[in-house]
Amino acid sequence: MRTRARLLTATAAAALLIGCVSGPAASTPESSGPESSGSGSPGPGPGPESKKPGKPGKDGESVLVFSKTAGFRHDSIPEGIATVKELGAANGFTVDATEDANAFTPGNLAKYDAVVWLSTTGDVLNPEQQTAFEEYIKAGGGYVGVHAAADTEYDWAFYGGLAGAYFQSHPAIQPAKINVEDHAHDATAHLGPTATWDRTDEWYNYRSNPRDRARVLASLDESSYTGGSMSGDHPIAWCQEYEGGRSFYTGGGHTKESYAEPAFKRHLLGGIRYAAGAANADCRPEQGYTSLFDGTSVEGWKQAGPGSFELKDGTLTTVGGMGMLWYEAKEFGSYSLKLDWKMAGDDNSGIFIGFPPSDDPWSAVNNGYEIQIDATDVSEKTTGSVYGFQSADIAARDKALNPPGEWNTYELRVEGERLQIWLNGVKVNDFTNTDPARSLVQGHIGIQNHGDGDDVSFRNIRIKDLAAAP
Repeated sequence: MRTRARLLTATAAAALLIGCVSGPAASTPESSGPESSGSGSPGPGPGPESKKPGKPGKDGESVLVFSKTAGFRHDSIPEGIATVKELGAANGFTVDATEDANAFTPGNLAKYDAVVWLSTTGDVLNPEQQTAFEEYIKAGGGYVGVHAAADTEYDWAFYGGLAGAYFQSHPAIQPAKINVEDHAHDATAHLGPTATWDRTDEWYNYRSNPRDRARVLASLDESSYTGGSMSGDHPIAWCQEYEGGRSFYTGGGHTKESYAEPAFKRHLLGGIRYAAGAANADCRPEQGYTSLFDGTSVEGWKQAGPGSFELKDGTLTTVGGMGMLWYEAKEFGSYSLKLDWKMAGDDNSGIFIGFPPSDDPWSAVNNGYEIQIDATDVSEKTTGSVYGFQSADIAARDKALNPPGEWNTYELRVEGERLQIWLNGVKVNDFTNTDPARSLVQGHIGIQNHGDGDDVSFRNIRIKDLAAAP
């Protein structure tokens, strides 16, 4: 597959930002090489964090739109093609469109970072073409399925797994409410963390539920329309990493009017950017989490030290500092903590874990651990690091990181004294506490407001009890 272009913005090196303004760590555990996982294009080597802009330049991504039909033909296909071309022109990626299955050769597919299957239906590829597409995906290619892409290639098991679910039936076109489940993915972040997405389309029922194998980004509220048949759990958009490649599917796009809706067009753009490798996301399946902050209130949380957080539009944003908003209601041990965060620019914040209850934020500094958010400090004090103790795997971190202005997702998995850190689904750090003055076995969690000018936002803070998990 063609090497994906990445524009890098040089990071400032004139000054180092301090994450905690603390003295030397009490002890520094020996660093073992962290494991890394995930797929994507090669990233830069160790060094300052790369900045991957949302709009690649003239050597940016290339997308193929494939709209062959061997069954029902959607009259919205021309609007869909025009929309993808419009999005490409506005966002720096090139677009070719075809209904010729002969485009599915190894050499031709290698030109593209993603292939959009736009309301395809029926059996559209022969066995040789199927093999070429399988190899393309396994080499890191991207798939975007739109609407009737789920009504395609029922006898091709690889395709069924890649798409995530097959079409079963649909009621008449009607309005419905969509619950957004992922607030960081580029396809849904623009929809906001608290409001439902109201729109009109033809709503598919699927033969299976993809939730166990893909990250559900949005689901239908079956009580808001008639004809839903998925027992109240009705995914309508999802993403996954699949056999080396990236997959995004949206059930929207039946109607011509869909492609005139700004929110749907941005949804489609985000899916294309993810599949093409221009935006990163945690697309692992997610179930069993309990919300600690859902965008509506900070009940259970308490501010320690100066500064504060502003709650606006379902998002917490740092104001002043040096302080911390900590979850007072409960201590945690053996858990997976997930949260979405975004820097406005070259900013500084972090997540504290494993500290005792205290209204003094320095108690968290001196007794717990901080997982850093910071673009331009030294390696053990930048994003993905255990601040002052262990650097992230810089190459893995740089490959996984979205730039300022875009949302990222952390998973912090604590089991005993072991802390593993995932950034957008990629493991970037694996740390074990050996300091007798600190312990990860039990403690509180908090988010830092570092100071004036350090503007970092947080969404969708949720936790899963691993001790209780099956």
